[in-house]
Amino acid sequence: METTFIIRNGAWELAATYHRPDGNTSVEPLPLVVICHGFVGSRIGVDRLFVKAARKWSEAGFAVLRFDYAGCGESEGDYGAGGLEAMVEQTRLVLDHALSMPGIQTDQVTLLGHSLGGAVAILTASSDVRVSRLVLWSPVANPFGDIVRIVGRDVYNQAISTGSADYLGYGLTAGFFHSLASHHPFQEARKFTGSIFLAHGTGDDVIPVDYSFLYQKIFRIRRGGSCDKEIIRDAGHTFSSAESMQHVITKTSNWLTGVKCESHII
Repeated sequence: METTFIIRNGAWELAATYHRPDGNTSVEPLPLVVICHGFVGSRIGVDRLFVKAARKWSEAGFAVLRFDYAGCGESEGDYGAGGLEAMVEQTRLVLDHALSMPGIQTDQVTLLGHSLGGAVAILTASSDVRVSRLVLWSPVANPFGDIVRIVGRDVYNQAISTGSADYLGYGLTAGFFHSLASHHPFQEARKFTGSIFLAHGTGDDVIPVDYSFLYQKIFRIRRGGSCDKEIIRDAGHTFSSAESMQHVITKTSNWLTGVKCESHII
């Protein structure tokens, strides 16, 4: 069952889609997965990655909520307004809404973040005790350097000198870039004590696969929580081939449902 709706709070009206298992008549509450998309992305995902993942996981017995950050997809607002802080706030707003819905297992909440959404998921989970697990796909580790590399130095320089610059139709402000520079997910990652699943492709030419190895080292020296990693040979940043997409969705599903995952490269 899929339901699309708007989550409203103050200045934000965020478009969201909620998935529940079809024909579910169990009185048992469902574990929750919330999907955080990446830089100038949407809740659909490149090549419908998030749609396919949400449907797969709802079939496996999960409630899944995917949403558009402000200024993306069908949500209102301007992308990047308020910086990463606003994206963390929006993620918490979505958690508030999801956890207020009936039939949700409130102690089994997973945030899945892809790319920049991975950094946002870490920043959210490090200070929000409601998040019990993290799934990080191709996660950003250096928000400022990674995003400037993606948009190009000319776009960044224009934003700093004039206050705003166009990138694919999105107006990126100087404040957005300043916010990226002020957040360091590697440092915040140490504060999260829940379990983590990392997935990254060796063919990722947007975010270095080395980041996931470094994240794993950081996660493994924490005082609590496990960390599993799946490195997928030749997979790109958005797992867009049929094989890599199926693989990352299935391996993540196995991890979510408790099937043992071991760190390896396929």
